[in-house]
Amino acid sequence: MKFLPALLLFGAAALPAAGAPFEDSMAQRTQACTSCHGAEGRAGPDGYYPRIAGKPAGYLYNQLLHFRDGRRHYGLMTRLLDTLSDDYLLQIATHFASLDVPYPTPTPARADPALLERGRTLALQGDAARDIPSCAGCHGAALTGVLPNTPGLLGLPRDYLNAQLGAWRGGQRQAHAPDCMAQIARRLTPEDLSAVTAWLASQPLPPDTRPVARLAQPAPIACGSAALPAGRPGP
Repeated sequence: MKFLPALLLFGAAALPAAGAPFEDSMAQRTQACTSCHGAEGRAGPDGYYPRIAGKPAGYLYNQLLHFRDGRRHYGLMTRLLDTLSDDYLLQIATHFASLDVPYPTPTPARADPALLERGRTLALQGDAARDIPSCAGCHGAALTGVLPNTPGLLGLPRDYLNAQLGAWRGGQRQAHAPDCMAQIARRLTPEDLSAVTAWLASQPLPPDTRPVARLAQPAPIACGSAALPAGRPGP
């Protein structure tokens, strides 16, 4: 009997507000996602839970697979996804990809102008002498992403960008072979990494923030990606 108050508390917390209609929708089912990633997947307030709204469905689907199957490492995500099928992960990805909500205003960079110029060069031109392709070569000229599998890089906090490039450099984040981002991240010096994330995080968003349908030219490096579940429509 001593556990009864706790059981009643959790039971009451699980009930919907009085009079609120229940809606069996993906928005309702993905509230565990938006509790960290912000309302409608707009991004969490701490700089580490990124925006997922409007990202290409193929990209979101691949990341859900990576967390579930151990190529990305974050215990909370793994536990949330561990029992979910490929098909259901695609449904989640397609839901968030369909959301078109405004981006917040980027935070101005507090960085040396020379560092920002190095970041701009890497993002838009790359460094051919060190076999580092530009970000724009894969993520689109406007850096808003490319369907179906390449995410946009604008509107993301610098802390998140630093953490992800660092995870690729150290092998904590992986993707299907060929793991192009791991290759690129390991060619970047720590100074390069700091420069490109500072520049990206401070850039204004273009009027159209949606991912483009295709690149104007072939991508400069091959990147691996999981195939969509059989019988499901593409993103």
